[in-house]
Formats: sequence, structure tokens, C-alpha cells
Amino acid sequence: MKNSEDSYVKARKRVKELKEFYNHLFSYIFVNILLAGINYYSNAWAYPWFLWVVGGWGIGLAFDALKVFRLNPFFSKNWEERKIEEYMNEEKKQRWE
Repeated sequence: MKNSEDSYVKARKRVKELKEFYNHLFSYIFVNILLAGINYYSNAWAYPWFLWVVGGWGIGLAFDALKVFRLNPFFSKNWEERKIEEYMNEEKKQRWE
């Protein structure tokens, strides 16, 4: 019973993270289309200032996506497992010395 409750809580948390990400993505698209329209209306692309918003907010959105979809190019799951095993082996060696 405890295992199924834990699984449910983890799944619910994951769904909440995905929902928040998709809301963030929708806001990003909607607001940037609106800003592009305002930029075009105000100076007909003479200076596309809305691209600063697209770029800055896009970086934040990209990091959010990496977190939500668990895509970490630097510290993969294999890396974590190797490090855990390495530290556990060091701990064992210290006990026997």
C-alpha cells in the first residue's frame, strides 16, 4: 500500500511540473507574439527590440525544460550512479583500514 501511495505522489508531482512547464511555454509564445506585433506596429522592424525578450526569456525556458524533462547533459543518471558507487567503495575501504 505504501509503495503505490509513493508512486501516486511522485506521478502527481511530475504531472504538476509538466503542467507548469506547458503553461510557461504558452505564456512565452503568446507574450512574444504580442510583443512582436507591437514592435512591428511601432517601428516596422527598424529595430527588432522584442528579440531581446525572446532571447532572455528563452534561456530561462530552456533551463526549465532541462529540469522538467530531466535532460542534464553534464550529470546524467549514469554519472550519478558511478559517483554513488565510488563513494560507497571509498567508505568501505576506510572502514577496513
